[in-house]
Amino acid sequence: MTDLKAPAGHPVSVKVWGEFACFTRPEFGVERVSYEMMTPTAAIGVLDSIFWKPEFRWRIVAIDALQPVRWLQVRRNEIQSRQTPRIARHWAEGDDAGLDVAEDRTQRSTLLLYGVAYLIHAQAELQRGVKGDQAKYRDQLRRRVERGQCHERPYLGCREFVADFGPLEENDHPVDWSQNLGSMIFSVYAGSEDHDQRADATPIFFPAQVRHGRMLVPKLPQGRR
Repeated sequence: MTDLKAPAGHPVSVKVWGEFACFTRPEFGVERVSYEMMTPTAAIGVLDSIFWKPEFRWRIVAIDALQPVRWLQVRRNEIQSRQTPRIARHWAEGDDAGLDVAEDRTQRSTLLLYGVAYLIHAQAELQRGVKGDQAKYRDQLRRRVERGQCHERPYLGCREFVADFGPLEENDHPVDWSQNLGSMIFSVYAGSEDHDQRADATPIFFPAQVRHGRMLVPKLPQGRR
């Protein structure tokens, strides 16, 4: 059975769980199909929703699956057009008639996960040019997790699939599951070291493998920085 301690040198561990999750595979187009495992980008989103500051960023080093993979296929109503804060401001200012949901609605199939729980192992990496001790950010995250504090409600892949979070409990153990998952999305903004500069952003992938319930996440997938 996998040791639930974080990999050496990466002491931050946060448990997250929820009723449903969908970590969408990009190759399936409009029909949503989830990966079998939480993706690194989804894990970063969870940690950022709990504690974020511009001085550092979270690097995921491993994710443990605490529940077996269970699938559920559903059909969901979605809108076809992309909505943004700028569009919403136009509505509020009366410059646009708004969105006719009935006209824009479409039904799409979703293959999602249910009854999920994960343990995220991560490290706080200081941004380039920032001086200080990364341990203080790690400790702040731990305190917020223990208190149940967050900036916004974490979610598991899709915003409607809200998540709970907390510290690891004594009876939590990774499932006895090993599988090669193929290519998994690693980062959407990996074109440069500065994730805020998206002009050259190119999605990159890494060969994901689960061994006894744990998926290790490489630091430099495919030799990219």
